[in-house]
Amino acid sequence: MIPARLKLTFVFAGAMIVTGAALGVAVSASRTAGAYSAIGREALADADLAMRIIDQAASAHEQVMVRDSSSANGIALTRRVAERLDVIPGYIVIVGRKANVVFSSLDARDLSDEDWATLQHGIADLPNDGPAGVINVGQERILFVAHAIHDTTTQLTRVVAGVRVRGAQSLPPELVTTIFAVVPLVIALASWGMWLMLGGTFRRIEQVRRGVADITDGRSLHRRLSDDEASPEIAALINTLNSMIARLETSFAALRRFTADASHELKTPLAVLRADVERAMSVTTRKDERLVALEEALHETTRMADLVESLLTLARADEGRFDLYRERVDVSALTLEVYETALILGEGAGVTVNLPFTADVTIAGDRTRLRQLFLNLVTNAIKYTPRGGRVDIGLGRHPDNVTFAVRDTGAGIAAADLPHVFERFWRADRARSRTAERGGFGLGLAISQWIAQAHGGSLTVQSRLGKGSLFTLTLPLDAADRAAQDDIEIPRERVGDA
Repeated sequence: MIPARLKLTFVFAGAMIVTGAALGVAVSASRTAGAYSAIGREALADADLAMRIIDQAASAHEQVMVRDSSSANGIALTRRVAERLDVIPGYIVIVGRKANVVFSSLDARDLSDEDWATLQHGIADLPNDGPAGVINVGQERILFVAHAIHDTTTQLTRVVAGVRVRGAQSLPPELVTTIFAVVPLVIALASWGMWLMLGGTFRRIEQVRRGVADITDGRSLHRRLSDDEASPEIAALINTLNSMIARLETSFAALRRFTADASHELKTPLAVLRADVERAMSVTTRKDERLVALEEALHETTRMADLVESLLTLARADEGRFDLYRERVDVSALTLEVYETALILGEGAGVTVNLPFTADVTIAGDRTRLRQLFLNLVTNAIKYTPRGGRVDIGLGRHPDNVTFAVRDTGAGIAAADLPHVFERFWRADRARSRTAERGGFGLGLAISQWIAQAHGGSLTVQSRLGKGSLFTLTLPLDAADRAAQDDIEIPRERVGDA
């Protein structure tokens, strides 16, 4: 395979050669056109001179035409006028009224009979006072022009003048030297300069490639490429690669953390499950103890199934393979349904659950996922609110969106922990045992955030340590909903800042 540097140099040299050839053709064509134009002007000057000689003779009342028995037409110009015309170089042919040639210059008279016939046939087709024409006479090319004679006293109709076309299509030596010596030298020097310039660029690219190869081993993602002394284009490439490496570093760190957390979450229930199964299978275990062991094993199995289902949900969401089944959802009815469930959960936890306000609103969404999202927020608030505490639920309607808010009077979340609330496997109280009553996996809020974003909304949290938390879900309204529903604000005194 041809290296890119050599290939680009060849392409540049080829472009230079094509450009030089095109320039040479253009110069040659321009020079040829100029030469023909100069020859045409010379022929016109000869024709004008011949006409002036005839006009001067006629104006001086000289005899212009005489009968000449030696002439094929029986008439000819007088000797005196003919001698004046013979002074004009080139080909001069004067035609009478009957299209008969009454005079031909020395060059024309020297032609052979065949060439003379060719000349007569060619000039007969020339228009008077029209563009010049080139006639091939023998081995020569002659450019002719024709002028009409309007003086009726001379019995002459036209003057035809011709000049040999010699060297019109040949290039001068200095131009040939320029095209075939100087231009190739310029192309060679330019190609060499391009080769050197590409060398520096490709060396920098090779440095970038080696740097990326050294970083992408998975253990050096903390390193970054240097853009010192790089061109703007290479610097932009390096910045893009550094951004990509930074994202990879974050992703790898999250993956390692995720794997470690998932392994840790599964390790304890698997150990408990194994112990319970071994105890149930022991021949020395009493029947009632065996039933207790099986019940604990079933509990741990259910817990692991919930964890695997949550992980599968997030994995499908990350890959974009989790489709939402959108329909018209009555959010107010869904809120009442979640509220009734929350009452039961709150009663068991000793927490008061209130629904101080709600609003009639309908949106387009996946009802199952929205119910999961609402329940996640409510159960999370109840879980971390101590006995005697309170959880408030509210549904508000706005011009462009609808908000679902859950406020609790729990311990709250420290300011340093707020940015991590929606991370997977993250829990503010890491000292709690995973087997405790309020223990969880730390995936509920991550799933909730994904559901909110999948509906085009957002999930935010406000919290102060020791004063509780406020989770606010905002979902957009479509055009039909905005046109049909009034603006209703959530009362600040009921679900304001925590």
